[in-house]
Amino acid sequence: MSETQITVAPDSFLTLHYRVTTSDGSEILNTFDMKPATLQMGSGQLAENLEKCLLGQPAGERLVFLLEPAQAFGEHNPRLVERIAREALPAGMELKENAVVEFNDGEGAEFAGFLRELTETHALFDFNHPLAGKSVRFEVEIIGIL
Repeated sequence: MSETQITVAPDSFLTLHYRVTTSDGSEILNTFDMKPATLQMGSGQLAENLEKCLLGQPAGERLVFLLEPAQAFGEHNPRLVERIAREALPAGMELKENAVVEFNDGEGAEFAGFLRELTETHALFDFNHPLAGKSVRFEVEIIGIL
């Protein structure tokens, strides 16, 4: 790498292809079969832990990063799985098992939970990231850096 070669910085604007899979090969995201993605580093368009892999990397490289759960989306935290009485949920909230449900915390912040189980009296939500506890393979081809 030459001294003048541009590398990815925390505020770079990138054009790239990337693929995210779990260790068992389940594909989560893949742009290699589409138009390349463009994103601003540090803007939340790509998970922070995936962005960290790109820092210092030059354009024109195809790289593969194997991330253990702690490096990727964290370990699965059983304290973030919560059984909530249906009567405690907002009236009119659409509840569908195996779907993501959006919540407001009353102060304007939004968050989401995965509805794992629904009974007549309770709903079991998992507020972990969907990839928490999983090893991740992050493949990337950096096309351009601004």
